[in-house]
Amino acid sequence: MKEKILLVDNNENIRKDISNSLDRLGYHVYTAQNGEEALAVFKEVNPPVVITDIRMPVMNGIELLRRIKSQSPDTEVIIITAHGNVDFAIRSLKDGATDFLLKPISYEVLETAFRRVHERIEMRRRARESAENRAMYDTAVNNLIQEDVMVIAPDYRILEVNDTFLKKLPYDREEIIGRHCYEISHQRRTPCDGEEELCPLKDTLLSGKPSKSTHVHRGKDNQEIYHAISTYPIFKDGEIKSVIEILRDVTKDIHLHKEMLRQQKMISVGRLAAGVAHEINNPLTTILTTAMLMQEDLGQDDPDYLELKTIADEAIRCRKIISSLLNFARQSRPVIDEHDINDIVQDSIVLLRKQAAFKDVTLESKFEAGIPIARVDKAQIQQSLVNLGLNAIDAIEPGGEVIFETRFSSADSYVEVVVSDNGKGIPREHLDKIFDPFFTTKEVGTGLGMSITLGLIKQHKGTIHVESSTEKGTTFTVRLPVGSGKSNE
Repeated sequence: MKEKILLVDNNENIRKDISNSLDRLGYHVYTAQNGEEALAVFKEVNPPVVITDIRMPVMNGIELLRRIKSQSPDTEVIIITAHGNVDFAIRSLKDGATDFLLKPISYEVLETAFRRVHERIEMRRRARESAENRAMYDTAVNNLIQEDVMVIAPDYRILEVNDTFLKKLPYDREEIIGRHCYEISHQRRTPCDGEEELCPLKDTLLSGKPSKSTHVHRGKDNQEIYHAISTYPIFKDGEIKSVIEILRDVTKDIHLHKEMLRQQKMISVGRLAAGVAHEINNPLTTILTTAMLMQEDLGQDDPDYLELKTIADEAIRCRKIISSLLNFARQSRPVIDEHDINDIVQDSIVLLRKQAAFKDVTLESKFEAGIPIARVDKAQIQQSLVNLGLNAIDAIEPGGEVIFETRFSSADSYVEVVVSDNGKGIPREHLDKIFDPFFTTKEVGTGLGMSITLGLIKQHKGTIHVESSTEKGTTFTVRLPVGSGKSNE
């Protein structure tokens, strides 16, 4: 007998396409065109898996997800959407969604998603069967479940943690067992209050039912890890004796969506910027030229002379902004040649010395010897490093320090350039926005420097990563592949 699936989408063509793929996968598909109709079908057929669009008339997918989870917490719900909206994605995961997929959805993507769904269903079944005693705990958390798992007592103390999760934590097993879960996951001294994010453990202990949520935890290197958390109560003699907490790392999914949105935004803004810049540049040139010609006919003691100077200065400032807009829009193809990264970094430091001296900031360098020659566009990489250096200098109080460091990763053949400072750091709420076009916290600035830097690094098939602390400062790590740049022929 075929397994039942409920598919909800107000677009008939999409329902047909996905139904055909699910039929090929061996499922019996029930369909509905909105949330209200879906609830009626769900009540009648009780499918173990529901696939639903977000944007629908009558009742949207998020509300449908909440209704289904309130009736049947174990039902797996997959969210599909044509809108790459990270907020929707995170909200759906917090409300208990199993996965979220972007339209158009291929057969292969569906097949992978349903493989994960059935792994979760099987995990849950096995976990419930195998968690009656400590020996069974061991089997459940280390052998049957390949995701991150903790077994937690009603007083929030950790009874067991599986090896998969342990590898991601900066602790040994002996340091974890017996400690409170909130100490390990959130570095708190008290249980999570639920103001920012629901504590599924607390919810399960109060309701006696499974619960789900999405939390941000800290890994070994203090990096953010997004976890979709599911909690399941273990009963003995009618009381909850422990709770199995399964954590699925969805960090890559979240970052992938953020990167996709950033690229879409940069493409749109780039097109807009190019058009607007050209339209504004011509009348601005006329204003600047006219103001300067009028200045020539006046003496410097004439009151109108200063007014005209203000007009000319502001017009020049506008031209600089337009120049940044055009640079952002163009991002011309790199002219690749063989260069020594250490030489490029050293030349960048020379260009920064005057600005650093003006701010009384020290520039230091730590170059690894013997780094392989890289195939890059020297001007573009130098522009990126100078921009990072200027930002670092601006963020530092007099007497501060900026360090440029180079190193070679032989494991994956990447050259790394690390630019670090001991300034005031970047607030956590700004970290996800610093590469967005026009985002700036400076009183004077276009907000395009970091966007251009990111674009230049990506054109070299490289990456740029930032870590920041308000206590230690900021570190940017630029990684460039050795020998993989495109030829300029």
